[in-house]
Amino acid sequence: MKSFTFKQFEIQQSKNVFRVGTDGVLLGALASVNNASKVLEIGTGTGLISLMLAQRNSHAEFFGIDINEEAVELTRINFESSPFRLRLKNSLQDFKTFDTEEKFDLIVSNPPYFEASDSEKDKIARQTVELNFLQLISKSSKMLSENGVFSVIIPVEVGGDFIDIARGNQLFLIKKVSIKGIETAKTKRLILEFSNIEKSLEEVEFVIEKSPRQYSDQYLELTKEFHVFREK
Repeated sequence: MKSFTFKQFEIQQSKNVFRVGTDGVLLGALASVNNASKVLEIGTGTGLISLMLAQRNSHAEFFGIDINEEAVELTRINFESSPFRLRLKNSLQDFKTFDTEEKFDLIVSNPPYFEASDSEKDKIARQTVELNFLQLISKSSKMLSENGVFSVIIPVEVGGDFIDIARGNQLFLIKKVSIKGIETAKTKRLILEFSNIEKSLEEVEFVIEKSPRQYSDQYLELTKEFHVFREK
């Protein structure tokens, strides 16, 4: 499968692992990484999100885990071929049994959310069979540093449930980015950020396209340090 080239790194891809997509790009560009020293990504896929975050934060150390062997190998290749290789590590791990004494300043995930699928890669990467929201949230809450942030991108339909489960695990919503595919459409994705310290909520509206296949100025500005856009 064709690789995906960004300005500072390249992503090797596979038909059995979710390819570079808008959700990952948005989370990589918007997650609150600036003050982090140690970052954990749950479910790396190709390693895209950690690579984007490593570009945005020049000192943080990153550790990624995934349950899919092919994803882990792809991530390793993409990490090792990047200019950030010395700060990036990954491992074949099931988050449900992942054990560490380390605390992380940012935990980031594009988590599983589809309830049913015929695709094998969907079954691993997008079903709640492997990792449900309660498992993801409750364990992440215990791994956050004192001022740590837990950052996810999920469909808007499950946002309320996710926020409720987080609150039940003493994680408070501190940022909500409502994402529309096009300005006239309904919100389709949410980036939600949580802290174990209650703070005032920051809310942001984000539009990907101003018209079909025409990126918005907001998206172009957000991703200008990553995407190689063709001149028109």
